[in-house]
Amino acid sequence: MDEKGNLTVRRLALWGIPMSLGVMGLKMVAWWVTGSVALLSDGLESTVNVVAAFIAFFVIRYAQKPADHDHPFGHHKAEYLSAVTEGVLIVVAALLIVNEAIGHLADPRMLDAPVLGLAINFVAGVINAIWARLLITTGRKYRSAALTADGQHIMSDVITSVGVLIGLLLTLATGYAIFDPLLAILVALNILYQGWKVISHSIGGLMDQAVEPDEEEAIKQAIATHAAGSIGVHDLKTRRAGAVTFVDFHLVVPAAMSVRQAHDICDRLEDAIRSVHPGSSIAIHVEPEGEKAHGIRVKVIKEA
Repeated sequence: MDEKGNLTVRRLALWGIPMSLGVMGLKMVAWWVTGSVALLSDGLESTVNVVAAFIAFFVIRYAQKPADHDHPFGHHKAEYLSAVTEGVLIVVAALLIVNEAIGHLADPRMLDAPVLGLAINFVAGVINAIWARLLITTGRKYRSAALTADGQHIMSDVITSVGVLIGLLLTLATGYAIFDPLLAILVALNILYQGWKVISHSIGGLMDQAVEPDEEEAIKQAIATHAAGSIGVHDLKTRRAGAVTFVDFHLVVPAAMSVRQAHDICDRLEDAIRSVHPGSSIAIHVEPEGEKAHGIRVKVIKEA
């Protein structure tokens, strides 16, 4: 990620703090005027957004620090820690919602000032939807795990808000107040699922999971078409740490090839890989022909 991308991600992370506070305020007002436990559950999830926004801001700043003596590969994985933390907070919010909803199952009540409360919650949902889409788009563009996770969580909040609105309209239409706490429990189950997705994806990054199959195929194609002069490529490994993709492989060259010629092939390969994965960190081990190939192999396309 270049400095422009870093700046864009930091700015969005910073703006996420007042945005989350504002949306949380609107949702809590909606709960206050209606007394709806479903709207309270929606508001409780937004409190998680506030905490997550603060965490994401500070973690993103740390993750963008350049590599140093103690962290020669950079600080990129800090973003995954932020995403895991956010996932845990989502799960905690869901459990709080279930606890609140169960207490109202035995004594449900109809809403106060339902039109005003639902209108306020609708406005909060629209703001969240626009903001979530911006975070997800930007996070994926600049490969920011923390920003993407924040956007995905907020988008799950939007889905929650839509479900709450539909359910409360059903409550008003039928006159059955029991729909309110039941809906809150359904909301909590959806939040638990979203939390699990955020946690599992982030743990994959912390465990050096390989890039997605389509991304690996693009790397293989770049190597295959720009490795002319070599004999073969094997032991291809990939992993992602935040915004950086790490690529490692062995390049087999003729035993009589000069260091300069082998170096030129490596330069060509690095440029090709970075054209499909900008900012990649690439390690190429050059070895003479005759070495036994192992790991993932890439068939080199010979020059005509």
